[in-house]
Amino acid sequence: MRTHWDRVRHAIGFEGIALVLITLVLSYGFGFEMAHIGILGVVFSVIATVWNYAYNLLFDHAMLRYSGQLQKNTKHRFVHALGFELSLLWITLPIMAWWLDISLWAALVMDLGLVVFYLIYAYLYSLAYDRVFPLPETVGTSA
Repeated sequence: MRTHWDRVRHAIGFEGIALVLITLVLSYGFGFEMAHIGILGVVFSVIATVWNYAYNLLFDHAMLRYSGQLQKNTKHRFVHALGFELSLLWITLPIMAWWLDISLWAALVMDLGLVVFYLIYAYLYSLAYDRVFPLPETVGTSA
């Protein structure tokens, strides 16, 4: 299982890269002021980072309990990413509607666009992270 500090590195890297990408897309693509989106992005980043740590820990414990191992195949990665994004959507939707002064429906549409982005991003980031920082018990083995 990954260490505490490995999980912290994973979460911070994930959120840092995503924050830059999302701030640029929402400010230029949707016409929101960059500072306004930046603040929302930082708040969501903090929420997502804390949830990322907790969710990954819960997911790993569930994988270990139900499958007896931690190596993720494509199905595990898909379930992991989808579960994370749907749970984060539930947390952030009302905040987005309030902060951007838009309806819940408009926030849902915008947030669903973010979910699609993050679903793909989470899969690719985690895949890359596992290759750059493999689990200690898998170092030196072919994957």
